[in-house]
Amino acid sequence: RPTTGLHAGDAVTQIAVSGVGVEFGATTLLKDVTFIVAAGEKWGIVGRNGTGKTTIFKILAGRMAPTSGSIARPSGARVALLEQHRDFGTAATVWEAVAGGFADLLALEQSLAHQADQLAQVGEQATAAMLDRYAHDLERFDREGGYTMAPRVDAVLHGLGFDPEESRTRGLTKLSGGERGRVALARQLVAPAEVLLLDEPTNHLDLQTTDWLEEHLRQTDRTVILISHDRDFLANVVDHVLHVSEGTAVPYASGYEAFVTIRLERRLAQQRAFDKQQRVVASEEEYIRRNLAGQNSRQAKGRRKRLERMPRMNALLGDADTMALRLEAGDRGGDQVIVAQQATIAVGDRVLVDGFTGQARRGERIGLLGPNGAGKSTLIAALMGQHPVASGILRLGSAVQPGYYRQDLAQVPLDRTLFDVINDLRPQWDRGQIQGHLGRFGFSGDEALRRAETLSGGERARVALAMLMLSRANLLILDEPTNHLDVESIEALEDAVERYEGTVLLVSHDRALLRALCTKVWVLHDRHVTSFDGTFDEWEALSAERAHAAAVQAQEEESLRRVREKQRTQRRPDTGQRDQSALRQARRAVEAAERRVAEREQRVSEISATLEDPALYVTPNGSRDSARLGRELDAARAALDVALAEWAAAEEAVTALQPQG
Repeated sequence: RPTTGLHAGDAVTQIAVSGVGVEFGATTLLKDVTFIVAAGEKWGIVGRNGTGKTTIFKILAGRMAPTSGSIARPSGARVALLEQHRDFGTAATVWEAVAGGFADLLALEQSLAHQADQLAQVGEQATAAMLDRYAHDLERFDREGGYTMAPRVDAVLHGLGFDPEESRTRGLTKLSGGERGRVALARQLVAPAEVLLLDEPTNHLDLQTTDWLEEHLRQTDRTVILISHDRDFLANVVDHVLHVSEGTAVPYASGYEAFVTIRLERRLAQQRAFDKQQRVVASEEEYIRRNLAGQNSRQAKGRRKRLERMPRMNALLGDADTMALRLEAGDRGGDQVIVAQQATIAVGDRVLVDGFTGQARRGERIGLLGPNGAGKSTLIAALMGQHPVASGILRLGSAVQPGYYRQDLAQVPLDRTLFDVINDLRPQWDRGQIQGHLGRFGFSGDEALRRAETLSGGERARVALAMLMLSRANLLILDEPTNHLDVESIEALEDAVERYEGTVLLVSHDRALLRALCTKVWVLHDRHVTSFDGTFDEWEALSAERAHAAAVQAQEEESLRRVREKQRTQRRPDTGQRDQSALRQARRAVEAAERRVAEREQRVSEISATLEDPALYVTPNGSRDSARLGRELDAARAALDVALAEWAAAEEAVTALQPQG
């Protein structure tokens, strides 16, 4: 294992953890945890729920002291930890909450705007002190990243699915729990810190925002340490893994996929060594038993002493410790499982799904995709009869018995004990059968008497799956089932659904799960559902230009924001007469440049909208047309970049012609 020091190889050490142990009373949670994090590295902390991953986070952030061992970091190093209680201080709007770490810079920006207005009003009567103060504050604003601060906040907001302009007035009190989670993540990503600690950052994200976060973390030069159950996310982001298991943590200097391979090889080697030792011990014990009282008694006693001194290897934690989920369909049901005919679903005056026509047939496993807030959960609620259908038909087929795993886990009654929850579903079972069923999901002994309201999110998720297993439904509706599960439990769920013989409708941002299970895809985009008769893997490959369009749109919006941010702090035109003719001409050039930017921005938006529409990719020429539009988008983007540069140059010309006092 690594040892602590000032450098890890040639890289500067950001955090050094040495021999850390954590005890709670007589219980030892962690022991002998040692690893080094170098600046710029991306670490993933993995392990089963309850093994101590969050405790390690608290220690790294300085929020908790270890019982033993030490942790060292450079003086002044700033660490940003996502607060689970999501306290945004005095912030009233989404934008203020995300920009909370830049309070001083925001105050300076407001002061500069005020000073610029004053200088414009007084014109040539501006005093030397006024000009000196403005110049000094402007230099400080530039030096501390003022021109990039607001664009950075806007870019992160946009990447996580918020409208940056709307966020400046949107109140925090109107946000859902998932939206508050994304605001907290955005605040952390823009915080002025050298180390980011991200605890399950993809939990409230959709596929598009997850892709954006991956790219953002890959591009940042900051140190990132994250806890995640999303296997694709880990594989695409981390270059080091810390595996927490059996009361300690083992570092791996590899990406996630290599870690999985290395760990499997180590476990196989350890299992072989353990099995070999067990055979040796059994052979020696048999020899001792047969010869202890015979003429070879002396040799038997010597062997017994050697056996007593032999260091014994521990058995590996195996499949018995993994959630034992088995999903079985009861009645076969009809061939048409879900039927939609011109179905329209609305919330108040807002239409979420417009004119959906389609069907799910028996045995299909359908992935329902779409951005957060598009209406996926509302569509499922309407299918279950828990939300009205505004017009058209949306129904279950003949003899279809659904099993519904809700994203909010509201199916688990909080006022009941776990024993009662299962007893309500299987009143004919005896105590042993109920406890045995709970034991399959990690609840043994007295844990069966715990009330559901005392459970963690991961524990409630396991209870929900224990309930689902008893439903014997022939249609499973799974709404973000991986949100609170660890990797081992997700893999158990994946295996169970793979073996399940009924029909599945799955909403998930877990791409590995979607790839493994989905035989068909429904994409909800701009109120319309597009059906794709292929796997999720095939959909990803076919619709690659959608991601390209989203990336181009985000880059151009950030470029526009940077130009506009510079305008906010520039001095305003005065009312003097010097060089008025040249100034008027320069302003006309700015207006012409703005028109060109608007025209080319509109073209980029039009092409992007076409590329982002899933319907494009299910047409006969969808692949060819999307490739052509992708090339057109690159050309339109290049033209917009030229127009932006011309606009910036025209603005600078106006500034140069303004009297400086």
